Amino acid sequence: MPDLMRQTLIPTVWLISDARNDAALESVLKRLPRGSGFVFRHYHLGEAERRARFQILAKLAQARGHVVVLSGDARKARRWGADGAYGPASTLSRGPACLRLVTAHSLRNLATLGRASAALLSPVYSTRSHPGGKVLGPLRFRLISQQSAVPVIALGGMTAVRAMALDCHSWAAIDGLIPRVGGDLRRKSGP
Repeated sequence: MPDLMRQTLIPTVWLISDARNDAALESVLKRLPRGSGFVFRHYHLGEAERRARFQILAKLAQARGHVVVLSGDARKARRWGADGAYGPASTLSRGPACLRLVTAHSLRNLATLGRASAALLSPVYSTRSHPGGKVLGPLRFRLISQQSAVPVIALGGMTAVRAMALDCHSWAAIDGLIPRVGGDLRRKSGP
């Protein structure tokens, strides 16, 4: 079981950016509980436009006390002023010290975490990001996450209600925090 002292350092709620939730990001970042996490991806933008959008959202997120993580390597995260980096373990194995959120989809992935601070284990439930894709489901998610050496963040079809039912410490969403899709931040939202 992961060390509970280390889990308390990882925010409970994480908003992950995507082209489809871009228009709502400012309002959602303002509504997130203080000290939540924000993972900026925005793969759909060119480098200059992506950095400009990151600067706007990071400033807003940091003013609300949120942890800001950039999808990319640790060096880029440091250059851009992020608190950490997000991606596969192979991308995050080098670079300066920072928060490292590693993507994982299986027990095998969790065995190769490298310098990870936490793992985003997905997809727990079916998701719009990968329609019709294979999901872990609640039982398999629990079994795999119990084997992790680092805190696990549930991702994939997650909402506040599902996070409560899953009884996980941390959860992340792209759509599940957008009001029209069903994000209720009043539940399971403390850091």
